[in-house]
Amino acid sequence: MNSGASNALAGGQGLSLKRQLLLWLLLPQLVLFLVGGALAYRVALNYAEKAIDQSLTQSVKSLARQVKPIGSGLLVDFPRAAQDIIEQDPTDRVSYMVSSPPGSFLLGNGKLPGPSARQVVNTQETLLYNAEVDGKPMRVALLEVDYGDNASPQRLRVQVAKSLTVQQRLTNELIADMLLPLLVLGVVLSMLVYGGISRGLQPLTRLQAQLGDRRKQALSDLSPIELTQAPQEVHALANALNQLLSAVRRGLGQEKRFLNDAAHQLRTPLAGLISQTEMALAESDPQALRARLSKVLSGAQRSAHLVHQLLSLARNEVEIKLQPLDVAALAREVAREWTPRALKAGVDLGFDGVAHAEVAGEALLLREALNNLIDNALTYAGTGSEVTLSVRVQAQQVVLEVADNGPGLSAEEVPRVFERFWRASDQPGGCGLGLSIVSEIAQRHRGHAASLPAQPRGLRVQMWLPALNTETEPQGQ
Repeated sequence: MNSGASNALAGGQGLSLKRQLLLWLLLPQLVLFLVGGALAYRVALNYAEKAIDQSLTQSVKSLARQVKPIGSGLLVDFPRAAQDIIEQDPTDRVSYMVSSPPGSFLLGNGKLPGPSARQVVNTQETLLYNAEVDGKPMRVALLEVDYGDNASPQRLRVQVAKSLTVQQRLTNELIADMLLPLLVLGVVLSMLVYGGISRGLQPLTRLQAQLGDRRKQALSDLSPIELTQAPQEVHALANALNQLLSAVRRGLGQEKRFLNDAAHQLRTPLAGLISQTEMALAESDPQALRARLSKVLSGAQRSAHLVHQLLSLARNEVEIKLQPLDVAALAREVAREWTPRALKAGVDLGFDGVAHAEVAGEALLLREALNNLIDNALTYAGTGSEVTLSVRVQAQQVVLEVADNGPGLSAEEVPRVFERFWRASDQPGGCGLGLSIVSEIAQRHRGHAASLPAQPRGLRVQMWLPALNTETEPQGQ
């Protein structure tokens, strides 16, 4: 099962945090680079087209100026001008055509097509359009001029076409000039991003190393994680881990203390039980056997009480959920439950307190605390004594008090009543944990326990708990 769980965990790990960060940072950069390249190509193509259009416009106007009207005819001096145009770029293909009237070939390349029917030609205005000559795309500039006199007006069309190869070449050059620096910047940026991510993840690496070192330590000796330089998020993670480690240490400490207490306290009664049982087995006198068995029963009852107290102590150390609770009503109920035992012990048990007193508490633990207070008072106050359970409100605190007029304790002994396993009397029935449990329950409820002598004699044990809503109407029992 452990192997399968480990495999499932390993299979669910996916990409590392560094790879995910690199992916989410570099992938958008790549997308932006591609989109920027496409836009740059479009911009370069547009500028190359403008450069070609400007060159063609100048060429067609230059050729048109070579036409000189003579009477009703034309003097065309094209050869030198055409040669100058062609020699501007020997690697590029340039064609021209002169027609008059427009469409009637005079000289040049008779294959140059005219504009489409949708395109309007105005005299003295250059018209630019795309066409195909011998299956190759070309850019054509067209200019029409009027000549002749009013009696016989004439129109001349001059066309100059240039291959789009130059446009492609210009575009490629512009793209190379634009994208190469961007590519270099992208590589540099990627290296900076990688370095930044690696540096930013170093606190996590240190955190992992510290956690790895703690695997070699005992669970009860786990020390807090220390990160002197780390981002706030890593500090928050380290604080959460420290809280977890603290809870583990506290839980292990409580468990160890519980086991030590149980082993220490159960050793003596169990040894006594074994001894008394062995002696009872060897006893032949019925009366002596009965006496031995009576001691075995008493020891078993004491052991059972001790186990109950230890379990109560362990349960008290578990996390609890505090809820609004009427502790006055709870105290009256507990007092009624203990009345039969008090009568049997010859003790006058009474209740005196307010009608209602609310605290934030856990009913089971507070009932356990009241049971221990009353049980301790009934056990040690003695026959004929009075025990009073009272509830009052004082300075925004609810005070639960059990007072008796028994023999009490000396001034030196009173502060020790909450120590674990401390007993002021050798009277059977106790194990020295009852008032310690009361003190810890009070602390778990954000309060405290106190003890002080009663007047003229006896002992008063109190639990002070933060009050919620209270009423001070007294009610006795």
